[in-house]
Amino acid sequence: MIVLAVLRHDQRLADMAGGNNVSESTVRRWRDELIALLAAQAPRLDRALKKVVKRGGEVVLIDGTLIRTQRRTGKADRRNYSGKHRTHGLHFLALTDEGGRLIWVSAARPGRTHDISAARHDHVVAPLRAVGLGALADLGLRGLDNDVLDPVTVTGFMASRTHKLTPGQKDANQVLATGRAPVEHGLAHLKNWRVLTKFRTDPARATRLLRALLVLTNLEVNR
Repeated sequence: MIVLAVLRHDQRLADMAGGNNVSESTVRRWRDELIALLAAQAPRLDRALKKVVKRGGEVVLIDGTLIRTQRRTGKADRRNYSGKHRTHGLHFLALTDEGGRLIWVSAARPGRTHDISAARHDHVVAPLRAVGLGALADLGLRGLDNDVLDPVTVTGFMASRTHKLTPGQKDANQVLATGRAPVEHGLAHLKNWRVLTKFRTDPARATRLLRALLVLTNLEVNR
């Protein structure tokens, strides 16, 4: 319960230690041990997709998001600056089922990482095709799937200065946006853990924390 309070409400370790007659180092050790245990239970991408198929799912929802971090001094922190969000943070991809239940999160990467770069690095398309699942994504992942005849990812239509969308394309984009809405709910559940509001850690530790919170989020949502 002590560690859950730290994760859910971002309680200071010193406060939790003093209120429970233990040392701050003990609370820190408990926190790190629990995060490691939970992160180890987070599913790999291929196994997560197979579970979706077993439950009768036909598509998954994919989206990239940014976890804001405190700005640090020095040139090394520049790669954590996201021009899209105009803030520093760490980027990660998340997959949910059609109902918005989180099934997988990627490794955390610098905030300037684009969604499509992260998806290509994680080879998202091949596991989807292997199990026969499709994926609904936003325009940030347009061009991820090069198979024109049998695409796995659906991203909608993009307008340009020389090409305006037809009414049919606008309707298709609206249908896609409606279908993708649950992924935002899944990410919102994950971001309810207030420990993420003042992120001060490196990508490797961030990845473990995010995957641990994925497990906790699913336990909370499904109880």
